[in-house]
Order: sequence, then structure tokens, then C-alpha cells
Amino acid sequence: MKKLESTLLNMVVVLVSVAVITSGLLAWINNVTEEPIRLQDELALANGIKEVMGTDKLTVTSDEEVTKEFDGKQLNFVVHKTADQQGKFLGAAVESTTMGFGGDLKVLVGFDAEGKVLGYTILQAAETPGLGAKADKWFQADGKGSIIGKTAAKPLTVNKDGGDIDAITASTITSRAFLKAVNQAYAVYAGQDDSASDGHSGASIQKKESK
Repeated sequence: MKKLESTLLNMVVVLVSVAVITSGLLAWINNVTEEPIRLQDELALANGIKEVMGTDKLTVTSDEEVTKEFDGKQLNFVVHKTADQQGKFLGAAVESTTMGFGGDLKVLVGFDAEGKVLGYTILQAAETPGLGAKADKWFQADGKGSIIGKTAAKPLTVNKDGGDIDAITASTITSRAFLKAVNQAYAVYAGQDDSASDGHSGASIQKKESK
């Protein structure tokens, strides 16, 4: 086989060929892995909803994307409304994202029909290594800054800001970001209207708490 001459044209042809083949391989790999990744993400979210709602005997009745303005910024939320096996409204799990110390902090918060926090989990954290994991435990029922059973009708805040929530040790910024995400999730949930939710809607929560 005759060796290609080392000319500019031949070098360009080789480089273009390599680029085309590489692009094709990457596209094929992406196509093969896209569906499994999507299914894995859906399973993780489904399990997360059961975790924050405190039961696996539920049905997600709707997944509503909501855009709401906070501090002059348009933020996106997803409200996963749930019902028990008899169809009674249980509450909702809300995906909420805010800016933490190192980047986005995304949480999934479960609220009951009265607006009390049932549970939460951290979906994404760009905090200093270890802080994201710590936040995932600190505010749980057995944590020092537990928010379980509380309502954010009056925004939840850390002690330093006049609230009653203990901040993560040496990480007030992350604690504030977390509570902000929870407060915003509650505001979105309380603003929902679901006439098919057995009388227990976000709108009814808001009305009851304004008395």
C-alpha cells in the first residue's frame, strides 16, 4: 500500500476523517446511553418523591412546571402532586433550586395537605465537598436543625437571622440557601389551586393560614 504523502491536503483529509468518525462514535454512544440515563433519572425522582412524602403507597397525580418570581428573578419549579391509594390528596413534592455557597443547590421538599414539611432530599449541590451531604442530614427529623413538621408560612430562618433553625456548623451561607429553597418551594405549593384535591389545595392552605 502506497504511503500517503505528507502534504497539507492529505493532513486535512486525515484530520477531517478522524473528526467525522469521532463525532459519529460520540453520537452513537449518546444515543445508546440517553434512554437508560433518562429512565434512571425518572426512577431516582420517583423514589425521591416517596422518600420526602414519607410513604411508598402513593400515586403522583400531576407534575406541574411553575415559574415564579423571587427577588426579581424568574425561577423554575416542578410540583409533583400526590394522592393515596384511595385517591385522597396527600400533598406535594416540590423541586426548588437556589444559589448556595458554591453554586446551585437543588432540593426536593415534601409538604402534607396542611403545608407542613414531611421530608426533603438534596437533588444537586455544588457546595464545598461534604457540605451537600451534611445538609442532607442536618435538617432531617433527627438533625440539629430539623425542619420536619414545620411550616414555612412564616419563612424558616436560622438563629442568626432571628429564626429558630440551627445553622450547619460553620456554614451559615449553605444553611440560608437551603432554607431559602424550602421557603420558595412552600410559596409555590401554597399558591397552587387543585379543585380535585378533596378540598386540600395549595390555595386552601394559603387561605387557612391567612386567618
